[in-house]
Amino acid sequence: MAFEVRKRQGVFVYLYHLKQSKQLRKYGSIQYVSRKMKYVLLYLDRSQVEETVAKLKQLRYVKEVLVSKRPELPTNFDNSLGKFKLTEEDQEKFRDKE
Repeated sequence: MAFEVRKRQGVFVYLYHLKQSKQLRKYGSIQYVSRKMKYVLLYLDRSQVEETVAKLKQLRYVKEVLVSKRPELPTNFDNSLGKFKLTEEDQEKFRDKE
């Protein structure tokens, strides 16, 4: 049996009261609980995000549910970043460090 990495996505669940934060364990793995701002960061499998978010929104104690945009962000950073490009001098500095 080979180990397989599953794609996961973060979901922020804002609550009215933190008493119910432990009940969210059955929907995904709890990564962080903010006592001050009253939210829970859950990690879910990407294949189950849409249906789980729909279930979470129906719960009485949930104020708001936000899905993390991190998987949509580009993570490949080369010599150019958007409209800004490294100068030749900066490129040489990075090459010297490697």
